Amino acid sequence: MKIHQLYENNEPVISLEVFPPKKESGLHTLQTMLEQVKTIQPAYISVTYGAGGTSVSNQTLEIAQMLKKTQGIEPLHHLTCIGKSKAELQTILAEIKAAGIENLLVLRGDLPETDQTCVSDFPLAKDLIAFAKQEGDFSIAAACYPEGHIEQASDQENFDHLKAKQAAGADFFISQLFFHNDSFYRMVEGARKAGVTVPIAAGIMPIMSRTQVEKMIFMCGASLPSKLIKLIHRYEQQPEALRQAALEYALAQCEDLIAHGVDGIHLYSMNRPVVAKTVLQHLRGGHACN
Repeated sequence: MKIHQLYENNEPVISLEVFPPKKESGLHTLQTMLEQVKTIQPAYISVTYGAGGTSVSNQTLEIAQMLKKTQGIEPLHHLTCIGKSKAELQTILAEIKAAGIENLLVLRGDLPETDQTCVSDFPLAKDLIAFAKQEGDFSIAAACYPEGHIEQASDQENFDHLKAKQAAGADFFISQLFFHNDSFYRMVEGARKAGVTVPIAAGIMPIMSRTQVEKMIFMCGASLPSKLIKLIHRYEQQPEALRQAALEYALAQCEDLIAHGVDGIHLYSMNRPVVAKTVLQHLRGGHACN
């Protein structure tokens, strides 16, 4: 099934992201989560991809196949282009296609910390999007940035990149995480005015700890509203209370997004069974969702 078709039903599409675990214990946690969310049926699950052909990236296809064949859930296979040749990506795309996977989330990927000049035959996500469309009949998602990409200088540059990805063949967008809903609404409004017409799903991540938040802010430039800062400060020494308060904050974000007619909500689950199940049950129980 082509995932972009799910967005044609005029109901918010509820999905989530998982990542290939690095340890055996992590695999058990992931399997537990997938069993728990199976009954709630997210519309699809995206599976992240390690850079540079790592063992983690090799697991992406295995997990995607497991989702499709065992869980009956449509997978969205992440794919990055940084540091890869055309021949390498051609082989990877052929393997994905042969496995029966029809949906890709195409990203540039992060530059390696040890080599900020990393060369690729496809320097930008839009370049790989166009190539993937040629190589197979994929439904393709791309990333968008409510507060702008950390490497982009202006909102206009951000919107120009979205238009270029759409022109290259992106069928829908999934946003980077954000904590200010107004940032997402402004981005969507600007993107629509700039000519972006495909669906735009909101990426939501309930925070788990202060350390996680600090890492996310550094990596993607997301800003924190004062309400969330106060929550972190209040419960910093009470990990479970912080997780619960942050989860409630994320649920309130989702409620507001749905009230504003969002195309979809994509939950960055961090492979946490309780987080995934709580959010999905809440949204499925209170709203007509896809």
